[in-house]
Amino acid sequence: MSKLIGVSGGIGSGKSVVCRIFNSLGVPVYNADERAKWLIQNDELLKDSIKSLLGAEAYLSDGSYNRTWVAQQVFEKPDLLLKLNALVHPQVAIDTHSWAKSHSHEPYLIKEAALYSKSGQGTGLDKLIVVVSPNVLKISRIKIRDPHRSDTDISKIIANQITDEQRLQNADYVIENDENQLLIPQVYRLHKLFSS
Repeated sequence: MSKLIGVSGGIGSGKSVVCRIFNSLGVPVYNADERAKWLIQNDELLKDSIKSLLGAEAYLSDGSYNRTWVAQQVFEKPDLLLKLNALVHPQVAIDTHSWAKSHSHEPYLIKEAALYSKSGQGTGLDKLIVVVSPNVLKISRIKIRDPHRSDTDISKIIANQITDEQRLQNADYVIENDENQLLIPQVYRLHKLFSS
């Protein structure tokens, strides 16, 4: 089986850019957040579980996920968000395992997700890379990417996430995305290490 390397970081840290660099080097990348969205929309058992937890309003009349309504429900009630995550995360883990098996001929694979525990602690990861950036840079990147978000919205999102300091406690490797150091050489060094 290929080594599975996690890439984590807060919103606006640049973890997606880091993953795109790995992908451009020929490394398959699994985006856990995108796959979770797909599973929430397409996995019938998961859809039924979400409806049982949140009510029929979790999905619109056309069957699509009522993301805005769900976000309003769970962000006011952290315990409800935990329950929703407890439904989604096991399905993502099963999906990841299936994806990893289909790429088992590769030296290593990348799994992108916002949040991870330390590698080896039931995560299925062999190593964890944490991408860090100063908050001022994160905010400016988010404003460019999501112009609909207000400063207050962005501050709330960052405040609701764990800090970079907390993430670093779990890191095996760190990529600094502070615009003082080039990203590609940092990624390439790790690529050479994981490929050997």
